[in-house]
Amino acid sequence: MKRKTICVVGLGYIGLPTAALLASFGYHVVGVDVSTHVVETINQGLIHIVEPDLDAYVRSAVTAGRLKAFTSPQAGEIYIICVPTPFHEEEGIPKPNVDFILAATRSIASYVKDGDMIILESTSPVGTTQKMADVLREVGVDISTIYIAYCPERVLPGKIMMELVENDRVVGGLTFEATQRVASFYRSFVRGQVLETDAKTAEMCKLAENSFRDVNIAFANELSIICANDGIDVWNLIKLANRHPRVNILQPGAGVGGHCIAVDPWFIVARDPENAQVIRVAREVNNSKTDWVINQIRIAASDAAKKIGHKAKIACLGLAFKPDIDDLRESPAVYIAQVLLSEGYDLVAVEPNIQEDNRFKLTSLEEALSSSDVLAILVKHRQFIEIEKNGKFVRDGVIDFCGLSA
Repeated sequence: MKRKTICVVGLGYIGLPTAALLASFGYHVVGVDVSTHVVETINQGLIHIVEPDLDAYVRSAVTAGRLKAFTSPQAGEIYIICVPTPFHEEEGIPKPNVDFILAATRSIASYVKDGDMIILESTSPVGTTQKMADVLREVGVDISTIYIAYCPERVLPGKIMMELVENDRVVGGLTFEATQRVASFYRSFVRGQVLETDAKTAEMCKLAENSFRDVNIAFANELSIICANDGIDVWNLIKLANRHPRVNILQPGAGVGGHCIAVDPWFIVARDPENAQVIRVAREVNNSKTDWVINQIRIAASDAAKKIGHKAKIACLGLAFKPDIDDLRESPAVYIAQVLLSEGYDLVAVEPNIQEDNRFKLTSLEEALSSSDVLAILVKHRQFIEIEKNGKFVRDGVIDFCGLSA
């Protein structure tokens, strides 16, 4: 049986892995991205992001002729939208912006025909899938003849290619038939369970999952500040507390980053600010942890300057929002480095997973170790763990905000 053609709109951290994976399952995939650089890179069989195994999937798919990228939509039978959902500040609350989703929906409208599926994977506020249907109706598409559903991604950067297949998926259609059709499609390549619900529940499910994580991280981050004030090793404390059979405290860090956990809770708060009290406070706690980290670095730089008799040089170790990836979106480490630079500190950054960044002076780990007076360890990259094991961080001016030995 001939495989359907799939049009994936948005070839970023989720869209490209999804497109390459589907191609590996025999689908003919056309990918769409507004960036000419991204399109040209993919059509050469190369990738523009760091993700284990993705390069092999893309190279194989392009070579076999099952994946081709374009800067404008192409016809298909299944359309998957994987575009960003940024937010903007409004009355003190970050509000989600679904303009990219609605623009992507309009861009495919002229290609949509009876029997096609339209799937939204972008993390979205409740009601976005219905807004897509409204947009299609407004431009003349008979939405009663197509199948529209929401199916959020649930993957961990660094393990995306595996988790796209192994993780359970939640599919919520605007109609019962849409849920069934789209769920059947996902079962063609997902080994985890494909769970069926309605669109609103699926949208809220993704937000609830990441808000749950945010609340738990906020507890760990708040605990780390309290322990620091009392001279307690928070990493050892957590290790001991987690020996309780019903306790599982997460690891604190420099804050919370990425385009999911640091963003999704605000979607709930924006929709129901009166009742989303714990979710909002957790967001504020995690943001305040980043400000606390900045202040600790200021104090360390001041102490170092007094000892050496001149301005201290600071090295920020890690810029990504989590270990061993190149994704800097919503990264607390980036924010920390930017604030310190804006205040006039002499600062360099070490980020093993990127080649350049025009905001910061990047340097090697070896250079940072030899030339910096304050080393702020912000991300638990494997390269830093190895250095810690070798005892090279045992010196004055080292502040570990991510628990390298934990």
